[in-house]
Amino acid sequence: MQTVICTKWGTKYGIDYLNRLASMVRRNTTRDTRLVCFTDDAEGADPWVTIAPLPPINLPEHLSATPWRKLSLWQYPLNDLEGDVLFFDLDVVITGSIDDFFDYMPGHYCVAQNWTQLNQRVGNTSVYRFPAGKMAYIYDDFNANPEAILSRYRIEQQYISDATDEQIFLPREWCLSFKHSLLPSWPMRFFVPPPLPAGTKVVAFHGKPDPHEARDGIWPVNAAWKKLYKHVRPTPWIAEHWR
Repeated sequence: MQTVICTKWGTKYGIDYLNRLASMVRRNTTRDTRLVCFTDDAEGADPWVTIAPLPPINLPEHLSATPWRKLSLWQYPLNDLEGDVLFFDLDVVITGSIDDFFDYMPGHYCVAQNWTQLNQRVGNTSVYRFPAGKMAYIYDDFNANPEAILSRYRIEQQYISDATDEQIFLPREWCLSFKHSLLPSWPMRFFVPPPLPAGTKVVAFHGKPDPHEARDGIWPVNAAWKKLYKHVRPTPWIAEHWR
């Protein structure tokens, strides 16, 4: 049984995002696979999804709704997680088989390389696979002294990359960023929709636009002048895969 996990808290992403992720996971595997969602609100969730409570973590209140909460998934034991576990952010779009993620370097921590820090050994935790229990020190060290770690790192994925020498990057062509890998350069983004290269398995959407916005050609901005460069054409392949 392959185990995929995700987290859902607060109101940023509705239950439709979880249910789409469940549907994408089912369509993109040929093996027995389950999806476990750690959440504070599972109302309306696809019955196929295994629901679990948000794990505890020693976080300051003002950071309780930030990606730092994802560090809670490194604790052990955690529910019944064992072996290699694959994590996806709720806002990814799965475009290819996820089985290869479980076959790649089994027993190791494997993560997408951060697209904005390609030469700095930083992983992007939109997509990663880790061996449950083997690296519980990621959680234990943070939970014991969060203030010291929070004073050194802006985001949790930088801390994880520094805290371990066991990090291996997933093949670069598997995991792409919508904004940094696929969005055409200015001014071509006004005329050409973002492509989906062959071999892509997961597309991460960090910041704006979200998948439903990029699908429809919407990039919400607060300042009118930002519309001069924050533009995306309607992107048909998102509708094909994000369902």
